[in-house]
Amino acid sequence: MAYSEAMKHYICAAAAFAAAILLPQPAPCFPVDFGPGFTTHRVDVAGDTVSVTVGGHGPVIVLLHGYAEDSRMWKPLANELASRFTVVAPDLPGIGNSSIPTHGADMKIADERVRGAVRALGFRRVYVVGHDIGLMVAYAYAAMYPQEVARLALLDAFLPGVAGWQQIYNDPNLWHFRFNGPTPLALVAGRERIYFNYYWNAFAADANRSLSEADRNGYVAAYSRPGRMASGWLYFQSFPQTAVDFSKLASTKLHIPVLSIGGDKANGAALGAQARLISDDVTIIVLKNTGHWLMEENPRETMAALINFLERP
Repeated sequence: MAYSEAMKHYICAAAAFAAAILLPQPAPCFPVDFGPGFTTHRVDVAGDTVSVTVGGHGPVIVLLHGYAEDSRMWKPLANELASRFTVVAPDLPGIGNSSIPTHGADMKIADERVRGAVRALGFRRVYVVGHDIGLMVAYAYAAMYPQEVARLALLDAFLPGVAGWQQIYNDPNLWHFRFNGPTPLALVAGRERIYFNYYWNAFAADANRSLSEADRNGYVAAYSRPGRMASGWLYFQSFPQTAVDFSKLASTKLHIPVLSIGGDKANGAALGAQARLISDDVTIIVLKNTGHWLMEENPRETMAALINFLERP
């Protein structure tokens, strides 16, 4: 039976509502299909649900997505890595199929939920890779639990609280950091595609090399569900407190290899400078003719750089 898009959204919302009443955890509203060998788990952590896709074998790599996407962004990389690494790809709290967190969402809470899910699945020593806000959660993971993280890769964003962050955060052209609350919610409702196209087009070096139409449709559907826009915006609202937290964490440098990858049309240079302040063992790669969406705009070079870093002796 074929359903209209409106009916699909209704069914998804109804399923989530019924699950909230009948189950301790909400049911997922859409499938996460990384292909053969991958399984998606629902992991309860401190009363919240973290959706985690796992596959492959070998050393464990935790992949943390950014805003305007979810764990599905990692599918090409996950399949490339699975022959020699165990890939763990969570949806951040409040995003994708993870539940809206009961105690709000910020980088430290997200880190605690993600780490709890990783440990519940039996993994202890990990490599961590993060893009966009996932980069911030990844840094919190490495800085708060340094004995558990062997390597850290940061992909195109910035670290609140580390020197250089205010210039980015206070850039008047980056209005979206402060665009949240009841009135913005009312303005975006029913216009989610217009809102997200701003990210996918404006932050790309070339909008024609940004996210595919299928990916855009999938992410818009995920973020358009009840409560999801507001829960995603909690991460932006948390930046000032994250800056306080990260300023303290950054006073102790990491003693692990750190990779910084960014686009030359985005945050490549700025992130590299910050990476030097949090670790003495830093590799910096700035990809030419590339914007913020590294995995979509320049997948070949991005994946090659990550694999080289992860496999380095």
